[in-house]
Amino acid sequence: MGRILDRISSPDDIKKLNIKELNALSNEIRRFLIKNVSKTGGHLASNLGVVELTLAIAYCLDMPEDKVIWDVGHQTYVHKIITGRKDAFSTLRQLDGLSGFPEPKESEYDVFSTGHSSTSISSAMGIAAARDINGDKYRVAAVIGDGSMTGGLAYEGLNNLGRSGKNVIVFLNNNQMSISENVGAISKHLNDLRTRPGYLKAKTNVHSVLDRIPVVGEKTARFIGKTKDLIKYSLVSGSIFEELGFKYIGPVNGHDLEELIEVIDRAKNIEGPVLIDIATIKGKGVPYAEKNPSAFHGVGKFNPSTGEICAKGGDPIFSEVFGKTLCLMAEEDKKITAVTAAMADGTGLTDFSNKYPERFFDVGIAEQHAVTFSAGLAKMGYKPFFAVYSTFLQRAYDQILHDVCLQNVGVTFAIDRAGVVGADGKTHQGLFDIAYLNHMPNMTVMAPKNAGEVKAMLKMAADMETPAAIRYPKEKCRDEEDKETEYGKAQIYKVGVEVAVVTEGTMFYIGQKVCEELERKGFYPMLVNFPFIKPLDKAAVKEICERCGKIYTIEDGVLTGGFGESFMALAKEYTYSKVRCFGMPDKFIEHGTREEMFERYGLTSEAIVERIIKENGGN
Repeated sequence: MGRILDRISSPDDIKKLNIKELNALSNEIRRFLIKNVSKTGGHLASNLGVVELTLAIAYCLDMPEDKVIWDVGHQTYVHKIITGRKDAFSTLRQLDGLSGFPEPKESEYDVFSTGHSSTSISSAMGIAAARDINGDKYRVAAVIGDGSMTGGLAYEGLNNLGRSGKNVIVFLNNNQMSISENVGAISKHLNDLRTRPGYLKAKTNVHSVLDRIPVVGEKTARFIGKTKDLIKYSLVSGSIFEELGFKYIGPVNGHDLEELIEVIDRAKNIEGPVLIDIATIKGKGVPYAEKNPSAFHGVGKFNPSTGEICAKGGDPIFSEVFGKTLCLMAEEDKKITAVTAAMADGTGLTDFSNKYPERFFDVGIAEQHAVTFSAGLAKMGYKPFFAVYSTFLQRAYDQILHDVCLQNVGVTFAIDRAGVVGADGKTHQGLFDIAYLNHMPNMTVMAPKNAGEVKAMLKMAADMETPAAIRYPKEKCRDEEDKETEYGKAQIYKVGVEVAVVTEGTMFYIGQKVCEELERKGFYPMLVNFPFIKPLDKAAVKEICERCGKIYTIEDGVLTGGFGESFMALAKEYTYSKVRCFGMPDKFIEHGTREEMFERYGLTSEAIVERIIKENGGN
């Protein structure tokens, strides 16, 4: 017979299977995920947890006519596998391969591009509104995790969808996890729904009583099944979701395909918005992923048999240097606090959370709240460090501007995954933080190139009473301390003539290679690094302009509004020197390794040297 998975190329193939075959397919998909993700890396635990849910949705709904929006989207691997992309799965998150997130350009089954949390309900309501205006009849569904339910946008969507009365099904994937364990009142409420004694006791009693009733005929069996469900569902009525205008169903066992299919088929015929609360286990079916779902949320290559994650070795990454340094600083300074938005592990704050729990705050997936909360801490004399990925910080633009910069309070943003991030692609590239922070009054923007500068900048920020941002990439942090880090000052490494190479952060090392090659070609380049993107060192800019007629800036960010443009604007005050900027173009950058993206967009030392030589008459 062969694998059932080999017969699956679309959701229509799912509909041909019986429950026994669907359960067998679930096991095959889990094995397929382990085999492939162990080679490419990716979001494993979240996908293991939604295998049955994904199959049940495909079985009950008519995709692609029916529209399904996946919140965050990192849990769509199973969806991709059953919608004609399993044969390309070895290219997942690889250059020019499958995206790790929904990508409408990739498939008609991917309705909406997602990568950030809490967006699915609002987008689903918009799609449903368009459907109703057009007089169409297709169904609309949103799949959202309980971690995403800590985001304010989810409740804006719930509030409006609930009062709209529109036919939308919201599947709440309730696994009590986001990346780190869920926190907050909403998480507690959802957990209570899963575990309330009344529900569990009643379910047991119903089964024990009904199982003793003789079953005579199919109609009696159906009646008993409905009675079980009606009693079960009635016990959780009056929840927060019903108050918002939803018909609430649940909790439902998210790993019981028969129960899932029955519930979804019933929900399809209910008028108005419906929320189905589905209890799942993150990492389901794979012991090491179930035991440590955070480690296998977004994981690199690993041993599929043991779960052992391949060691990278060498220098620590920037996140680790940040976390270790902040712990040491907090030991001496009792005013230092740390804030995270459900990403203690990813941002290097796990040790801090264990050592200083009273000064550690995980606010859940709620970046806007995290920023304003930090502003409140700073207003009262504390020194909050909000550690956050660049791509997620941009969600809190107004709070940074209005609640931190306008107040001019000492919040420090430790911006992780700044610049090109690699395999997560378009939705996660940290290319925009320089541009959106540069124009904010009172803000200092720093870019360390090595461990020495990370330590110096963190200590500097702790002593400041004004906003500061320290941006660093997802890569190894060199254990070096070569130049003194002085506030607002550039670092001149080579005093040259005619041609200047100007860098920020870790792009210094590319600039260094550029200059070495230029010297071999007979040039005498000037090399200057700017640890401070804002404020720019005006004296250094003036000196560079006086010495060199052609200046080349290199940055790990988008060119529009970035470091190079700031340098160019200041340079115009001093000279007619020509400034050329190397960075990322005005587009959303696809997935691939940092090295591959640098190669593709001309940010390697070889590509930069070639351009400089071409523009300066060399060979």
